[in-house]
Amino acid sequence: MTPTKTNDRILLAVFSLLVLAGPILLAPFGAGYPDLLQKFAIYGIFALGFNILFGLTGYLSFGHAAFLGVGSYAAVWMFKLLSMNVIPAIVFAVIVGGLFSLVIGYVSLRRSGIYFSILTLAFAQMSYNLAYSVLTPITNGETGLQVTLDDPRILDGGASGQPFSNLFGLNMIETVDASVLGMPVQFNVGFYVCAAILIGCFYISMRLFRSPFGMMLKAVKSNQNRMSYTGLNTRPYTLAAFVISGMFAGLAGGLLAAMDPLAGAERMQWTASGEVVLMTILGGAGTLLGPVLGAGLIKYFENIFSAINEGVLMDFWSFLPETLQHALVSVSSLFVGEGWHLTLGLIFMVIVTFLPGGLIEGASRLGRLVTNRGKGENGAARPAPAPAE
Repeated sequence: MTPTKTNDRILLAVFSLLVLAGPILLAPFGAGYPDLLQKFAIYGIFALGFNILFGLTGYLSFGHAAFLGVGSYAAVWMFKLLSMNVIPAIVFAVIVGGLFSLVIGYVSLRRSGIYFSILTLAFAQMSYNLAYSVLTPITNGETGLQVTLDDPRILDGGASGQPFSNLFGLNMIETVDASVLGMPVQFNVGFYVCAAILIGCFYISMRLFRSPFGMMLKAVKSNQNRMSYTGLNTRPYTLAAFVISGMFAGLAGGLLAAMDPLAGAERMQWTASGEVVLMTILGGAGTLLGPVLGAGLIKYFENIFSAINEGVLMDFWSFLPETLQHALVSVSSLFVGEGWHLTLGLIFMVIVTFLPGGLIEGASRLGRLVTNRGKGENGAARPAPAPAE
């Protein structure tokens, strides 16, 4: 077995363990509740898919939210027509996301660079506007598409009662309360479904990165013109990467609908496309773990920092004199609550300026620093002093 395969297996095992232990590991940070854990997993899948396109080929898409939204609509229609079981919904979301990305990618990949990015943005905005207006019979416009009691659901045999998404009868919103090391922890069925799919997507992404196909995509990113001069047509490779990326996005959209059977056009807005770009760059474009870390960081800020208000800050600074307490509350309140975007923007500026490779580059530098310092202390890697002149 080669060292690369061994390292990949170790990485997959560690990643799987950390994901499955998420409710326990994130509970001390206030992020151990099911809704947020599901978002971590789902947007991690979304970012992994985007990284296959952007991280490997260098093609920057500003329209990936279109596939996320299409996947959500496809999943909800499966809930309405077939069954509340999440399997048909997820499968159909992946298929529709792949077909839609094939059409958009076939047109957009005729251009590269900024022109490709603008084309994908235009397609996404057209999709958003169509969902709001022209396609109202399919999308239900600004109200959003949702499951109702009188939907046919032919595979459920006309089951009565409030419909809920399930995995062969296992309620996706079912939660078991437990205590681990004295901390309350919630184990949610929906999260572990999302977590299992995230681990599967991470494995697929890893295999793509290590495959000859992945090497070809990296060569496209390195110098596409040189490859074209050799007579190699790179468009089939980039189109395949675009479609795979769109299928990941459709899967993420289907999971969003599976956790909450509702689909709205807001998931197709350009801001959602920009968000996945930030996730990938913050974590580290072209790396395996980076997109998942970036997705977790942004969703943590969005849900935890945005919930911090002046009352929480007053309690936090309560050990200080009253005058200084109020002064610090006034300053710190600019960076939390409604101002959480300011904190995220500052972090993004720092990472782009000092760590172009994202959080993964920062972790690598820190690891090398610790390793080199340890070698220096043992006298193994410290250079000999220069002779006195």
